[in-house]
Amino acid sequence: MARFFFDTYDGNRLIPDTEGIELQSAEMAKIEAQKALPDLARDALPDGTQKTFIVSVRDETGQVILRAALSLIVETAPQNRV
Repeated sequence: MARFFFDTYDGNRLIPDTEGIELQSAEMAKIEAQKALPDLARDALPDGTQKTFIVSVRDETGQVILRAALSLIVETAPQNRV
């Protein structure tokens, strides 16, 4: 088992993970990062028309081994004028 750290960024602030979690592999860390993105988006709904959420995964040495991102884009349809 190895310890992985999941730093999150919601477009406004970076929240470093100081505790981490133990997982069997980097592949499991990738799955956890992907699962975290919808929760980030739900907790910090965009206050504009676009927002990108990022989870960076670090290994025990502090090296970033992967980064996962989710972008939310809000587009309004143009109104038809008669």
